[in-house]
Amino acid sequence: MRKWRCLLLALLALMLAGCQREEPERTAYLLYFQEADLTFSAGDGAFRTENVYLYDGKITSSRQLAEALMEELLAGPSDETLKNPLPSGTALVSLELDGGQATVDLSSPYGTLSGIALTLADSAIAMTLSQVPEVSSVKITVRGRELAYRERQVLNVREVLLTPEEDVLSTVDVRLYFLNEGGALVPEERTLDLYEGDTQVSAVAKALEGDPKDRELLRPLPEGFQVKSVWLEESICYVNLSSALLEGLDEGAVQTALQALEASFLSLEGVEEVRYLIDGEFSRLAGEPNFLS
Repeated sequence: MRKWRCLLLALLALMLAGCQREEPERTAYLLYFQEADLTFSAGDGAFRTENVYLYDGKITSSRQLAEALMEELLAGPSDETLKNPLPSGTALVSLELDGGQATVDLSSPYGTLSGIALTLADSAIAMTLSQVPEVSSVKITVRGRELAYRERQVLNVREVLLTPEEDVLSTVDVRLYFLNEGGALVPEERTLDLYEGDTQVSAVAKALEGDPKDRELLRPLPEGFQVKSVWLEESICYVNLSSALLEGLDEGAVQTALQALEASFLSLEGVEEVRYLIDGEFSRLAGEPNFLS
């Protein structure tokens, strides 16, 4: 009897081992929350991250990843020393990805934010979504409408992720070219901060993706347009663009953006020529004469 009992136990153990399944693969992502008490932040800023693990098998697209990150961010932190800068009761209404821009539409409680609270909430969303490879900018609406009092409707994730101002290494004087009401390019004198890892030409490219100081001027780069990389080599500024981000953009708007970039780069001391590439390859844009003499 003991022999049969041992055999049955052995067979049961084998059956249970066969029923065990491997744990699905997961990837860790960061959620950006606010320090509950800034007096203990030791000067490191208002944000601290918390890890979240998402199952790879359930994420089949960039949009699904963005939606999953937003839902986790809205759920709030598990660490009691953190707090969610997004108002309680805020829900994700919709999320769309188009040409590198994520448009996040939230429910009514988000519309109660203003001032620094709105800036912190916007930044938390932009920094969290910056982990989605295709996302280069974020637009946040409330029930389909922009908040009229928000200073900037589209956030560039690279600007949001910049190091603090105390890490400025140097500055550079430049003329940035923006559009006036008549659609003409006009210069705006600026002094740009250079952070660790920045070059003069990369700082110019990032500045043109932002807003002019003169509120009567307009950004020359259309939504979705972005410089992939830029570098200076023997007085020639090479500007690398992404074919994926250029698709669907109006040709006239793209030409205006190229003119604004070229004029701005040429205002830098040491830049004598601008050449364009697409996906790292010289294109018909490269080798064309300068737009401005």
